[in-house]
Amino acid sequence: MSLPSVTADQIRARVSVKDAVEALDAALQTGFDPATSPARSNVPLTHGSLLLMPAEAGRFVGVKIASVAPDNPAAGLPKIQGTYLLMSAATLEPLAVLDGAALTEIRTPALSALGVRYLAREDAPLRVTLFGTGPQAFGHMAAVASVREIGRVAVVGRTPEKSDEMASRLVGVGFDAYASTSSESVPDADLVLCCTSAARPLFRGGTVRDDAVVVAMGSHEPDVREVDTALVERSTVYVEDVDTALREAGDIVMALGEGGVTADDLRTLRSLVLDGPARPVDGRRGPALYKTVGMGWEDLVVAALAYRS
Repeated sequence: MSLPSVTADQIRARVSVKDAVEALDAALQTGFDPATSPARSNVPLTHGSLLLMPAEAGRFVGVKIASVAPDNPAAGLPKIQGTYLLMSAATLEPLAVLDGAALTEIRTPALSALGVRYLAREDAPLRVTLFGTGPQAFGHMAAVASVREIGRVAVVGRTPEKSDEMASRLVGVGFDAYASTSSESVPDADLVLCCTSAARPLFRGGTVRDDAVVVAMGSHEPDVREVDTALVERSTVYVEDVDTALREAGDIVMALGEGGVTADDLRTLRSLVLDGPARPVDGRRGPALYKTVGMGWEDLVVAALAYRS
């Protein structure tokens, strides 16, 4: 059987990040529950691992197969590569093969922007602190700009050179961005975007304003985190799915282990979309923390959108 193949360039041409935000929103609005999505499988291999992410929603089922090869960058190859197989939910007939990396490139910032749409202030341009200088950091700025007006952007990278480079890229596409050498901009930020591979907290949680929003999307491992327990225990915490967060979200898992929160403190993205932001508990007000790890249903929604287009 010869299946249609949708390339990375075709996916980018067919699906804008704004389209992806709307599609994810619509899936939740029309009844999809992420709690029903199968768990991600991690298969160890000699030279890395395979991540298998199956999902079913509406008329489609699919699975993303992502390979993680830590030694690849030294050979000039991508560390993470991926392929997506899209099928009919009714017959399980294969319909198309899509570039998995391009799907991830679009759905991850779109997922973050969906949370920002429901959590961030609308009465003024958002002052942003952006941690990260890679493709996801750049993509997140475009995604957030599709749902909110953006003001000044402070870019915090691992080195001054990387911060300067990312700030220049953002200025080149119309953002008012500048390089920052530390987390000094966090106390003034309306929105803090954590788009890194950091294993330890990027800033002190006590420095975030009570009315700010923090998005942490950089990890899906239980022993890695971008934010500290102080922020988690101060915040109203939103996750894609509680069970998934308790397996994979190190920011949450480690805070639970330190007594900062309990599983009952976690709210879901679905409840945010359907019911709006949760009211402060016992009159307490603090930041909104939106922690994502990436789930198979999100890839499926974007893959189906690219296929239908």
